[in-house]
Formats: sequence, C-alpha cells, structure tokens
Amino acid sequence: MRFSNPLVSFLLISTLSLVSASNSKKDQIPMASDSDLPEYVPQTTPQPTLADLLTIEPSASIFYSYARELELSSMLSDHDAKLTVFVPTNKAIMALARKPHQGPDLNVEIEMSEEQFHRRAKKNVERWVSAHIIPEYPLSLDSEQHKTLLKRKTVSFSPIAKNDGQGAEWSRVTLENGFKITGKHEALNGVLYLIDGTIST
Repeated sequence: MRFSNPLVSFLLISTLSLVSASNSKKDQIPMASDSDLPEYVPQTTPQPTLADLLTIEPSASIFYSYARELELSSMLSDHDAKLTVFVPTNKAIMALARKPHQGPDLNVEIEMSEEQFHRRAKKNVERWVSAHIIPEYPLSLDSEQHKTLLKRKTVSFSPIAKNDGQGAEWSRVTLENGFKITGKHEALNGVLYLIDGTIST
C-alpha cells in the first residue's frame, strides 16, 4: 500500500516504531543489581588424599595395585585418617625374590585348593601392605620404634652416616636394611614416602 501524503506516511512509521519499541521492552528480562546477587565464593580444590596420590604416582603403581584390593585401602581415601605410608617403588618390588602375594618361603610343599591359594595370597598381601603403613601423622623420623598396622611390626629410622644436616629430614635417614626414602608427598590424610626397598613382615 502506498500513501501519497508524506505526513500520513510519517505518522504511520512513527506509530509502528513506538509499538515495536513497547513490545521489545515487554520482552526484555531485567538485570539483577549487584545487591541482588549472592556473594561470590571462590571454589577451592581440596588437598588430594593418599589414595589420590597413589593413583597418579607412576612409580607406586604396583604397591597400589596390591593395596586397593584390600579392605584397609578405604583408610587411604578417608579424609579423617592420619597415616604415614611407606611405598616401595615399582623397581624395589620387582627386585623381590618372592612377591608380596607369595609370602615367605617355608621350604615346604603344601597342597591346597585354588580357593585356599587365593585366600592365602590375599592374607600375605594384607600382611605386606600393613607393614608399610603407620597409623600416625605427623611422624618424627627418629630412632623410636613406630608401630605399623601389622601386629608386632615396628619401623624405626637411622641417620645416614656422614650427613651434613642439610636437606629435608626424610632425605637424611634410612629405614631397616638401609633403605632410603627417595621422595615425599603430603596428602589431606597423611604423608606418602617413596622408598627404594620393602619393609619385611
């Protein structure tokens, strides 16, 4: 439709513009003012648990594959636990003449069913893993005997001969049989020490 009168055209266009503007205002969503918004609280990531550290530590994968099959592994995830865990490196475990599930060599051949064999292997692993966990944290790395989760098994530390007193405490001591601590990782529920040997049961 064409309007010959420019005034009519102008009025019609003005009216349509006002109607359009009015409709668009109805469709707009009002923005909340700063006072209406909840207070911003930054998200913080909690410190990892011992289980988290064992999952991501490549040199501890064999130890953790043994530990996570046991009921006591729940302690490694427990936020309220206070543990000191000595983790033999993969290299240290592979160097063992008898693996943890085999237990000590009794020099006796015993016939057993497959079920008995698995039960015995699990018990051997539980003893071995328990010997590497002290239910105490923080822990002083001194000559005092510290009880492990394995009954009647204790661990103590000896200063490295000729140490100059420099460096972290853990780098200046050895465990039984002269095994050294090669690394330390703090966790929410304790501390993990990597060791270059294994604790006997």
